[in-house]
Amino acid sequence: MTPKSDEISNSAGIGLDERITGALLGAAVGDALGGPVEGYSPDQIVERHGGRVHGIVGPWNGDAWRTARPIAPYHKGDGHVTDDTLMTHALIRVYARVRDHLDAYAVAEHLVPDLMTEPRWIPELEAEALPLQRIFLAEKWLVARIAYGHVDPREAGTGNIVNCGAAMYMAPVGLVNAANPAGAYAEALDVAGAHQSSYGREAAGVFAAAVAAACAPGATPDSVVAACLALAKDGTREAIEKVCEVAAGHGDFESALLPLRQAVAPYDTVGPDYRAPSLGARRPSRLHAIEELPVALGMLVVAGGDLRHAVLGAVNYGRDCDSIATMAGALAGALGSPVPEDWAKTVAEASRLDLWAPARELTEVAREVFVRDTGRRRAHERAFAALGGPACCD
Repeated sequence: MTPKSDEISNSAGIGLDERITGALLGAAVGDALGGPVEGYSPDQIVERHGGRVHGIVGPWNGDAWRTARPIAPYHKGDGHVTDDTLMTHALIRVYARVRDHLDAYAVAEHLVPDLMTEPRWIPELEAEALPLQRIFLAEKWLVARIAYGHVDPREAGTGNIVNCGAAMYMAPVGLVNAANPAGAYAEALDVAGAHQSSYGREAAGVFAAAVAAACAPGATPDSVVAACLALAKDGTREAIEKVCEVAAGHGDFESALLPLRQAVAPYDTVGPDYRAPSLGARRPSRLHAIEELPVALGMLVVAGGDLRHAVLGAVNYGRDCDSIATMAGALAGALGSPVPEDWAKTVAEASRLDLWAPARELTEVAREVFVRDTGRRRAHERAFAALGGPACCD
């Protein structure tokens, strides 16, 4: 792909703190903007809002959100984050406890109890509640399989519907492994094994790798896509390649909405009607991919890395647009594109969440993990050299 002229060109000077903060803020605002139009088509969004969505909007059903189906009883809109952000913050709390790389057992020992036993403020419910009472059935699977089924955490994701449920909150894995896409990919696959299988698990690994790649000095949307293609397998790889090839021919999300959908459609099992999935929807396959990650990467390419443009493209795409915008926002933020201050402030206030504290916590953890990794690597080098291998400079 040829880099676009408006791509982030000065990212080499952006530090770890700014990238982690940008990624997590970008994910949260994308989530909040996409929530109220999730599940609808671009044409339905235009009809409901009198044009494309350009910022934070209210609930689809207005004041009837408490009872209107199929959204009730969730207050989606008005700057409220959804389960994408709640799960992202929950994973950050696990990193804050473990302060090292995570695996499926860390999910069982820390994430599952957090979801089951710790009341949190849930913006969409406008009340304190257990996160378990908000998350979707595919996320409740974590609790059912691990806490009640006593399944090996590494295999607990098997049997769940295959969707973006694990991928949507894997940005922290990429950030802890900043500038190390292969490490992020491997760690996320292990973590996501507790939640997902097949191409849902693969998407979690590739998304984490994409976030890690976006943190590298001088990274661009093209380098992020290249990192994904170097690691992704089967239908996930092919879907990303086809979608991003199409995206490279567009410089505005308006013209890209339909072409990106057409490009990903052969790999998406849900089908044309998002609320009425096809008979083969969300079943394991080596030929298919979740829709959300390829489209998020495509919107990142279309936007040339600009966060506002990438998020709005994801939001107006419709379908599972809160998760698409979460991913697009995380990637653009990690590249160094600034999060609009008005969006961040409104989402934080409306959601009654400190969106900056998790970023500070995760930055501290990332630095600690890097020190641990360096020590482990040096010990390995010394041991390997003692076995007659080549010596390595300290």
